[in-house]
Amino acid sequence: MYIKRHAEKTISTLSKMFGAVMVTGPRQVGKTTMLRENVQDTAYVTLDDPILRMSAQENSNTFLKDNPPPVFIDEIQYAPNLFPYIKMHIDSSNDKGLFYMSGSQQFKLMKNVTESLAGRMGIVNLLGLSLREKYSCNFDEPFIPTDNYFSQRRESIKEISYDVVWENIHRGSMPALWCNKDYDWQMYYSAYVRTYIERDVRELTQVGDENKFLQFMTVVAASTGQLVNIASMARDVGISQPTAERWLSILRTSNIVYLLKPYSNNITKRTVKTPKLYFLDTGLAAYITRWNSPDTLKNGAMSGAFFESFVIGEIIKSYYNKGIAEPPLYFYRDKDMNEIDLIIEENNTLYPIEIKKHADPKKRDVAAFNLIDKISGVSRGQGGVVCMYDKIITLKDNDKVIPINYL
Repeated sequence: MYIKRHAEKTISTLSKMFGAVMVTGPRQVGKTTMLRENVQDTAYVTLDDPILRMSAQENSNTFLKDNPPPVFIDEIQYAPNLFPYIKMHIDSSNDKGLFYMSGSQQFKLMKNVTESLAGRMGIVNLLGLSLREKYSCNFDEPFIPTDNYFSQRRESIKEISYDVVWENIHRGSMPALWCNKDYDWQMYYSAYVRTYIERDVRELTQVGDENKFLQFMTVVAASTGQLVNIASMARDVGISQPTAERWLSILRTSNIVYLLKPYSNNITKRTVKTPKLYFLDTGLAAYITRWNSPDTLKNGAMSGAFFESFVIGEIIKSYYNKGIAEPPLYFYRDKDMNEIDLIIEENNTLYPIEIKKHADPKKRDVAAFNLIDKISGVSRGQGGVVCMYDKIITLKDNDKVIPINYL
């Protein structure tokens, strides 16, 4: 069963603008499936095939002669020496959409891309299935809490019950798990972690101690929704701080985690400078931290952090799927511990969001929004509380209660 991906429109647009289109993202989120579905008239080669990989690595020039464009090259990170030849081919032609490429490991891949194909390639970062995609919602605009957004979003809203939301949070966003309800959740993620460490981490970054790296992943997953604390992570795992920084960079650039930057400008000198960390697939985070059922997760000590991580992940997907590689997303926290979970910046306007797992938001939940009024040079837009309430209602002034299915 193929689930239509919202990034398809972006890929179609980029293929008319650039000679090459690259889809990056974590392993098993559907990069290959989506591209093969949408460029069916294009030849397909995968560098998972050891013979083709050897040819691409050792005979890069003749590889493109044997596989002339338009061509889809899967797992391109295994042959980065192809990029200069792809560049030469693009430069010698005015045609667009000559090369389609996908790769799981951004950390090695993007360095080669930026050096070789700058300005010649459009890039889409694909994550797991969004709620919109799971429930066949055609609405694909990036989330922003405005009346215009809500009026458009309302036309394609799907009701999602409290328990079903937690089933989504626990099961995660991997297409294979969503499409195959009989797949064993623990067995799937066990294999996923093993493959990720063995193929992406060990092959490309020379991590020496794989057990320590898995332990580090567990510590990071347990820190979802919190400020990054490298010293604490290093201490918990028994590694040096430079190693912890390098391993966190691996998790970030392979799209396992997302670092949400703090909002700051020249005026906000009292704000913290440390990013917040979010695990992008809550199912993977639940597996690693051993929350083995939706019920134990929603009633457990980390339920608030998982709900917040899920909401942040859904909002990030709404931007990535539109081709916005650097979403204008921030959080606010000052040295007096005042905090706003999420700030969306657009046209010099800041839109504040609180995220609460409960269904009875109060005016005090938006009290911190007034802090934005003290930041000179920007204006405060509409805001709200994303929560489990089932209707859009005004909470205070321009701030609304936002049901999770409006993301």
